[in-house]
This record gives sequence, C-alpha cells and structure tokens, in this order.
Amino acid sequence: MQNGKTRWTHYNIAYRFVWIPKYRRRVLTGEVQAETKHLIGKWCERHGLTLLAIETDRDHVHVFVSAPPRFSPAQIAGLLKGYSSKCLREKFPNPKKKCGKDHLWTQAYYVGTAGNVSAEVIRRYIEECQGK
Repeated sequence: MQNGKTRWTHYNIAYRFVWIPKYRRRVLTGEVQAETKHLIGKWCERHGLTLLAIETDRDHVHVFVSAPPRFSPAQIAGLLKGYSSKCLREKFPNPKKKCGKDHLWTQAYYVGTAGNVSAEVIRRYIEECQGK
C-alpha cells in the first residue's frame, strides 16, 4: 500500500468491503460483472479514492480501496453501493427483475481495515512512549 496525502494529512488507510445482491441472487455475470467493476473504478477515481483491487463473483463484490480520512467506511460503502446499484438497474433489466426495482444490493456489508502494523505493535508503542 502507498501512503496518501492531502493538504493537511498524510495517511495510509485501506478498507476491504464485501456486499451481496438482494436475496443472494447470482446476477453478477458477463456484462453486468464488467460494468460493476467499471462503475466502481470510475466512482473511486472521481472522488479521489485509490482502487487497490476489485473482484466479483456471481453473488458478491469484493472491493479493496484506499481513502482519505475525510471519508468514513459507511460513506464509502453507501456511495459505492448506491451509485453502482442505480446505474446497473438503469442499464440492465435482469438484475432489476431478480432483485427488485428499488435496490440491487442488500443493506448489509462487511468492512475491514488493512495497515502496515498490527494493533499489538501500536499498543506497545503507545505504552512505551508514555512519560517520555
């Protein structure tokens, strides 16, 4: 992972997101799969996020993204899912029929963080610096 930089901060923040279509429908195939990856990449580029990796299977999406600290994980997930759902439902009728006209994705998602050091290393560093 590469460090990012804004006017006031230097950061190394990366999130792994996983989400699924409603009812775990297997709609991410062929053109829908390719368009999903394209849309997420386009959204990340437009908003200053670095897309580190993306992969889809027929019934789920994995996204690994580095983001400036102004974005919360909930904002990133909501915006990625909302934008891709809207565009995919407009372009392809099959996912819309299988998952419903209003939402392509479930409300739930998984998010995890990745970094260069473990929580234990950070905890030890903070404890050792106390009183210096």
